[in-house]
Amino acid sequence: MKRATIADIAQRAGVSQGAVSYALNGRPGVSESTRARVLAVANELGWRPSAAARALTGAHAGVIGLVLCRPPSILGAEPFFMELFSGIEAELKPRSCALMLQMADDQDSEIEVYRRWRAEGRVDGVIVVEVDVADRRIPALEELGMPAVVIGGPPGTGSLASVRSDESVPVHETVEYLAALGHRRIARVAGLPHLVHTAVRDEAFAAACTRLDLPGCATLHTDYTGEEGARATRRLLSSPARPTAIVYDNDIMAVAGLSVAQEMRLRVPDELSLVAWDDSQLAQVVRPALTALRRDVPAMGAAAARHLLSLVHGERPPDVETEPARLTPRGSTGPVSGSR
Repeated sequence: MKRATIADIAQRAGVSQGAVSYALNGRPGVSESTRARVLAVANELGWRPSAAARALTGAHAGVIGLVLCRPPSILGAEPFFMELFSGIEAELKPRSCALMLQMADDQDSEIEVYRRWRAEGRVDGVIVVEVDVADRRIPALEELGMPAVVIGGPPGTGSLASVRSDESVPVHETVEYLAALGHRRIARVAGLPHLVHTAVRDEAFAAACTRLDLPGCATLHTDYTGEEGARATRRLLSSPARPTAIVYDNDIMAVAGLSVAQEMRLRVPDELSLVAWDDSQLAQVVRPALTALRRDVPAMGAAAARHLLSLVHGERPPDVETEPARLTPRGSTGPVSGSR
C-alpha cells in the first residue's frame, strides 16, 4: 500500500498542504474545526511522519536505539541481555517510547548504524553496551552529538553519561568465600578479554589470589558461549593440578561446566565447586543449583533508559552507580574434599 502523504491528506480534507502542516504540527494558523478535520483524515489514511521529516523539524522519534555486536543465535541464549532488555522496556513503555535493536558485525559497522540513525532521525539516543578497553564508538558518538548512555564503561567515559557498578568487589568476595571453604586452586572461565568489565575482573581475580596466597589460580578467556565454556572446563579439569573451584563469567558457561563435571564423573560440590556470574532462572533450576553472583540486571536497564530519556529532554543528571553483584551461595559450592 502506498504511504499516505501530506498532499493526500490535503486533497481528502479539501484544504491546502500548508494548512495540513499547521494542523499536524499543532501550530497556529488554522481553525480548530479545520485542525480536527485534518487530524481525522490523517488517522483514516494511516499517515505517520517520516523519520526524515522528524529529523528536519527536530521532533522526537519516540525511539531509543541499541546495537549489539553479537550473532543473533548467541543473543537468544544469553539471559543477561533478555533481562537487560526487559528493564529498558519497562521504563520506556509507560512513556510511549520504543526500543530499536540492531545487530552489527564489529564496531565500525556499529558506528555506521549510529551515523545513519542520526542522519535519518530514527532514534532520540542510544544505549551502548559491552565497552571495549579501546572503544572507538565513544568518540564517534561524541562527534555525532547523539545522546548516549554507556552501560559498564570505565569512569570518565568521555562526555557520555554512564551506568555502572563495581566489578571488582564481587570478585574479591567470591575468592575470599572459596578460600574460606579451603580451596587453594581456583580457576576462572572469563569472557572476552578486550571488554572493560572482563579486564576489571581479571585484575581483581589476580589481586585477590595474590593477597590470599593462592598460587594455583588460572584464567581462561572465552566468547561467553556454552560450547567455549565447556571446552575451557574440560581443559582445566584435565590438567595435572586441576582446580577444586571454578568461577564463570556468565551462567550459560557455568551450566555447561556443570555438565562437563558430571560427564567426567566429578561430584559437585564434593570434588568441584562452581560459581556463576549473573543469577538468572537458568542458574537456579539445574541440580545442584548454582552459587551465583546476583545483580539486578533489569534495574540496570531501567536506569540506563531513564538516564537516556533525561538527556533527550535536555537534562544531565549525575552518572548512575548501581549496587555491585552479591554472592548467593547454593548447592554447587562446598568445602574442599578432605577438609570437612
